[in-house]
This record gives sequence, structure tokens and C-alpha cells, in this order.
Amino acid sequence: MMKMIIFLLALIPLATVHGQKPTVQTDREVLFDFRVNDETTSPVKITAATQRMVLSKVFRKYLTDANRCNFQGELGDDYLAAARKAGQMVPSISDVETGSFTAPGQTQTLYIIDVSECNASHADNFGTKRVAIFAGQQLVANVDADFARNVIKKVDLNSDGVDELLMTTGDMAQGTLTEMASLVSFQNGRRKVIQDFGSVVLDSCASGFPHSTSEASVIYVSDGKITQENYSSGCTKRKRWRLVSRGKKE
Repeated sequence: MMKMIIFLLALIPLATVHGQKPTVQTDREVLFDFRVNDETTSPVKITAATQRMVLSKVFRKYLTDANRCNFQGELGDDYLAAARKAGQMVPSISDVETGSFTAPGQTQTLYIIDVSECNASHADNFGTKRVAIFAGQQLVANVDADFARNVIKKVDLNSDGVDELLMTTGDMAQGTLTEMASLVSFQNGRRKVIQDFGSVVLDSCASGFPHSTSEASVIYVSDGKITQENYSSGCTKRKRWRLVSRGKKE
């Protein structure tokens, strides 16, 4: 009798899963780890001819020398727009990426431009930023980048043939580095924020202030869902990161 009971108990798990598809565990993948400081990244190299071609198609007129700035517009919400309208800016390309950005199956080049409006201050992030997308030498999209000036990752998360970009903007003040990030798309020539991650780096170690810390986020992707974890460490040479929160940091 005892052997029969053991045999029947052994059959219960088999009967429970019989006819069901096995559950596949999908591990999350790291989209980007901001705890890793990659100092090997080289600055983008743009030829003078490419810079002239891009800037001349994005702007009706502009300056090539900041010493020629002569803008007397009044400070205010439209100050930077007025400087651009007057051609009082010294733009330059800060980053470049290739891919399919506005539609599937395209061969395109995306340029990020520091517009550098004349007299733009630290409070103005030293001027606005723009994204210009070209197919060959044809300008197909020209949109404001909301101050983002770097592409740190190109992905196609939903496999629709259109590349999304993880973009950042940063600032250093009194020895504290702040970096913001967002995942954006330029499909159909319009900028769309897929997910805003807020502050992904807040490092005050260079300030020398007491109790300075280094804070950084890790962005994960699992089954198409994007998640964010935020870590903190002391200002030691060998960082000891500890998880402090999840989700967007303001």
C-alpha cells in the first residue's frame, strides 16, 4: 500500500503540467550601465566639408567664429530663438550615428548639432541642440533635441526596423557631474520620447565636499519592458555599489 501511495504522489506533478507549454524564463539584458565609466571613447571626427554641408542645409545663415558674435537681443524666453533667427550662432556637430531612424530599411546619418547661440550662458546649457538626419546629402529631418547632445546606444527594441537612440545630456557645476538620459525615436521625422530616465549620473566626488557620493543607474530590458535601478557608492577608487531605488530619478 505504501509503495502505491508514493507512486501516485510521484504522478501528480506530471499530471499537472501535462499538455501545457513549458514556461521560458527570459533573463533581463542590460541596455546601459552608467556605473561603468568608459574613458576610452574617442571624440567624433567630422571633416570640414561634411560640417559645411550639414550646417548649410540646417541653417539659413550662421557664424563660423564666436568672435564675430554681435547679437544685442533682449534676454528672455525667446532670446535663443531670436539669436537663431538673426544667424547669430556658431554651430558645430557634436555626435554622429548611422542607421534607419525615420523609417525601416533606410540608410541614414544622424548628426547632433551644438547650435551655440551667441551669448548663450551656462544657464542656457550654452545653447540649444538639434538633430539633423540625412539620406546621403538630402536632409530628411531637422528637430530640436531638447538639449541632448550625445548618442550612447542605438537599439531596435520592438524589431520594427527603426532604430531608437539612448541619448544623454550632462552638466558639471562646482565639481558635481549630472547626467540625464532618455530613449527617443525619430520615426516619421518627429522626436518621440519613449522613456525618460531622469538623472542617471550624479557624482559629487570631484567637489571635495564631505559625504560626497557617486550615484549611477542601470537600464534593463526584459520582454520589451524597460526598467531602471539606481545605485550609490562612496568616493573610493574601487566602487562598492549598493541598490538604493528603482524607477526614474528626478
